[in-house]
Amino acid sequence: MRDLRCHILPSVDDGAGDMDDSLAMFRAARDAGITSITYTPHCRDPYFDYLPMWRAFRAFEREVRAIDAAFPLQMGFEVNYHKLMELGLEWVERLHFDGSNEFLLELSVGASPSRFGDYERTIFDLQGLGYTVIIAHPERYVAIQKDLSLARELADMGCRLQVSTDSLKGGRLGRERRPALRMLKEGLYAYAASDAHRVEDYAMFAKVVNRWGEYLQG
Repeated sequence: MRDLRCHILPSVDDGAGDMDDSLAMFRAARDAGITSITYTPHCRDPYFDYLPMWRAFRAFEREVRAIDAAFPLQMGFEVNYHKLMELGLEWVERLHFDGSNEFLLELSVGASPSRFGDYERTIFDLQGLGYTVIIAHPERYVAIQKDLSLARELADMGCRLQVSTDSLKGGRLGRERRPALRMLKEGLYAYAASDAHRVEDYAMFAKVVNRWGEYLQG
């Protein structure tokens, strides 16, 4: 079971504070049944610092290899749309998931439906460059909460939608559960991810995964 969105790397964003926290989260992820992880620090202000994030990944990788030499590790980024526009599309080759053509894109939580035209143009640009676009936590976006057809449009465009598992229990913003359940039942999600920022988030991940069938039927 893969976790493709989390904030485990030490001291780079609002996730793990130091290496001890990172390793505790890694152990919690394994205990939750996760067998591979893509590490996705925030690519958005005020956190983004490309080279230190890669150095944190290499340092963490060395520590993990001492615990489990065979555990699959992959570096990536959770790329905010506005930050990508600021950096420019020439940055895409440095921000996709290392060793794959996957690109994790975060849209603006409070954007109106009218903004989706801008997102679509960027998504087509990314796809034209050969990337598979994964949309992070669509259930958090106010526009999708108001109009679920926008999520369907993203899926029809070839985007892979990723649910944050805590959303199925209520979410961090308090409005995610209803749209998350609807999208899950419609089969719109391609991936589930922990969005883990601390050890406790993996206990939530395990609870949701263990009740997955209930969420599909409920």
